[in-house]
Amino acid sequence: MRTLFASFLAALLLLPGTATAQKADLAQTPPMGWNSWNHYGCSIDEALIHQTADALVKSGLRDAGYVYVNLDDCWQLSRDAHGDIQADAQKFPSGMKALGDYLHSRGLKFGLYTDAGEKTCGGRPGSQGHEFQDAAQYAAWGIDYVKVDWCNTGSGAAERNPREAYGTMSRAIAASGRPMVLSICEWGDHQPWLWGREYGHLWRTTGDITNCWDCIVNHGGWFSSGVLSILDRQDALRAYAGPGGWNDPDMLEVGNLPTAAENRSHFAMWTMLAAPLIVGTDVEAMTPAIRDLLANRRLIAIDQDSLGIPAMKWITVPGLDYWAKPLADGRWAIALLNRGDSPRAARLDWATADLNDGLKNRQADFKKTRFRLTDVWTGQAAGTTATPLERTIGPHDTLVFTLDPA
Repeated sequence: MRTLFASFLAALLLLPGTATAQKADLAQTPPMGWNSWNHYGCSIDEALIHQTADALVKSGLRDAGYVYVNLDDCWQLSRDAHGDIQADAQKFPSGMKALGDYLHSRGLKFGLYTDAGEKTCGGRPGSQGHEFQDAAQYAAWGIDYVKVDWCNTGSGAAERNPREAYGTMSRAIAASGRPMVLSICEWGDHQPWLWGREYGHLWRTTGDITNCWDCIVNHGGWFSSGVLSILDRQDALRAYAGPGGWNDPDMLEVGNLPTAAENRSHFAMWTMLAAPLIVGTDVEAMTPAIRDLLANRRLIAIDQDSLGIPAMKWITVPGLDYWAKPLADGRWAIALLNRGDSPRAARLDWATADLNDGLKNRQADFKKTRFRLTDVWTGQAAGTTATPLERTIGPHDTLVFTLDPA
């Protein structure tokens, strides 16, 4: 009988309209904030979160838009006799409610991690079978953002149905009465871009990112990927993202990559993708250059543009990619990415260039309209489309320009 009921419940949750998340006014632009995992892993505690929150405020990153402070795995320890999730009291002696109050007092929002399985990736209690209970607890703590991972969800025929899993959490959040962003983190294994918008606000398109330019790292049972490898998988998914629901190519490794050019390119291309901008480095210890990169208001404006259209890969020549992103008011952003290990010369002749985004019905006719170019890195004027754009781009670096109708 229990098996029959479970099958009925799973089928019910897959019906259209039965499992939609509370969507009102959430994630109308890609979420921005910080997450603990990339830099700290399980080594998190209350003092670190306080320090990070203070650093976000002091550095100006909060005012630049980075408002979510998200604790990843290992904040939780057990469940009590009633099944309520409990934080690790040694790491978080004041409790989650007090931590949320602190973050909110600083003008920030509070995010937590859980898992769709019975255990998280770190072996802590997951939410399977406790979704409504956990969501109610999160609401009581003042949570604003929930990331739901996909570890320990079974395999093969025994694997949990992801639409049932995320649909259940979506319904639980709605029932809690508190609006929360729902981050779907099943690593793109079940094409969440096709169904994620029904339940959540962003969905991972790949496995985990790692802090390298172009690599695949084998961890035994799973793989992590470098910036370029993840970027190359995004263009085909651009149709599915937009206000209220976003492709998520994973958190930022800006500040963790070895060269200034790689940090620049990583951040620039994530803004071109209209990706969530979730910082994954030590905010308190970041260099002024990394702080200025993350706070670049022109790049952030590209990411947060009201149209919410991800960039398309426009032109490809050996070692060099040209990406183009439609912006509001007839504007465009273009990025010239040097994929290789040596400088490359780039030349773009606007007189023969055809910039047509057929998928989103956007076009720039350079024969009829002249555009002014602005260098996004410096904010300086960079000529117009009346003459070709010619630049040399350093290894692994990216040039970004906005185009405004003259």
